[in-house]
Amino acid sequence: MPSPVLRFAPSPNGLLHLGHAYSALFTAVWAEALGGRFLLRIEDIDLTRSKPEFTAAIFEDLAWLGLAWEQPVLQQSTRFPVYAAAAGRLRARDLLYPCFCSRAELAATSGGTDPDGAPLYPGICRHLSEAEIRQRFAEGHQANWRLKTDEATALTGVLTYSVAGPTPADRPQIRYARPERWGDVVLQRKGTPTSYHLSVVVDDDAQGVTHVTRGRDMEPATDIHVLLQMLLGLSSPSYTFHKLILDAEGKKLSKSKGSTSLRSLREAGRTAAEIRQELGF
Repeated sequence: MPSPVLRFAPSPNGLLHLGHAYSALFTAVWAEALGGRFLLRIEDIDLTRSKPEFTAAIFEDLAWLGLAWEQPVLQQSTRFPVYAAAAGRLRARDLLYPCFCSRAELAATSGGTDPDGAPLYPGICRHLSEAEIRQRFAEGHQANWRLKTDEATALTGVLTYSVAGPTPADRPQIRYARPERWGDVVLQRKGTPTSYHLSVVVDDDAQGVTHVTRGRDMEPATDIHVLLQMLLGLSSPSYTFHKLILDAEGKKLSKSKGSTSLRSLREAGRTAAEIRQELGF
């Protein structure tokens, strides 16, 4: 049997906080308990928000916590042609369609919400004719490419995935995926040949990842990931969903909310040992 492979995959769009530290340490502990490998992946497909200085800070913060990882580190921004090829395979099966809707148009829709709370796409562009599509591209319009989730799910049938935890010794359980609750998700974004959903399953397969550890808030996204794994013939890892580190108001820590960074804690005199103990490691 191949050695277990686990990965921590932050985005370099800000400084890491305690939530990232918990996730990284959790993954490293699981890798050690399973006798497996610990990988670091940089998920920098958002070229506007990703910065080299944040990537350097990720390396610095994780090393300060006492973590070590295999080299070389995969950076997703180097793999756009790979993701485009995967999307092309779906497009060849008529499972993707271009969506020209603006964010304002999407915000004005009222057809329910997906598990993240975003409006479900009502299919405005799904039935555009080939002539209309060609005309819009000819006029210079950019498009998101959306998955025909209902047709894709019909092809794959009932989808399940394995969930392990809360410790590596516990027996995994089988859960059912429900991709239809996401509607027609975006798999290629305007100006970018991929999305988080597409790139993460392609890279997990390419790196031989056997166990995915992520926060509980990410469990619903597994619906789409399992669907894409089946459609693209990719491996399906086991999943574990760990607790979230919350702020004083009981909300998840977030870069966008300005949650205190590990760098700030370090500069304030906190030690890595104290952080590890505070987080339960």
